[in-house]
Amino acid sequence: MNIEVNNEVPANFEELKKSANRSSNWRERQDAVEQLGQWNDQQSINILTRMMTSDAVYPIQELAYRKLKAFGEDVQLPPRKKGDLVKGAGKVFVRIKKSLPEGHTFEAFKEKLQKTRTDVYDTYEGDKGADFDHWLETTWASLLK
Repeated sequence: MNIEVNNEVPANFEELKKSANRSSNWRERQDAVEQLGQWNDQQSINILTRMMTSDAVYPIQELAYRKLKAFGEDVQLPPRKKGDLVKGAGKVFVRIKKSLPEGHTFEAFKEKLQKTRTDVYDTYEGDKGADFDHWLETTWASLLK
């Protein structure tokens, strides 16, 4: 069941394209997927396909997949990525922990991560959802050993 592909693109297409590429803002990328998912045109399909296969935040990959399926595209949802979502993230966490004074709090670690590596913070926050704080605190605690 192939739905007819439209040749029109959304009026704010260039803005949506930029939002889709904004690596340090998963909410903006999610919103771009929602909006592009309303336009069954080749350019939107191309961006949604790229986001489905390569976005670092799995819920965004899933959303892009659902939008493409709704268009009638023959797509497969990629498996959830294992290991670091951002290359070298483990080293980033260690570096930030070491840069803080002995006996620092989890909140200090979280704040410094958010300020210094927005991309890493944002990717994991988007991927972990409601479990993010618990996951980050567990990760931080494991670095203390």
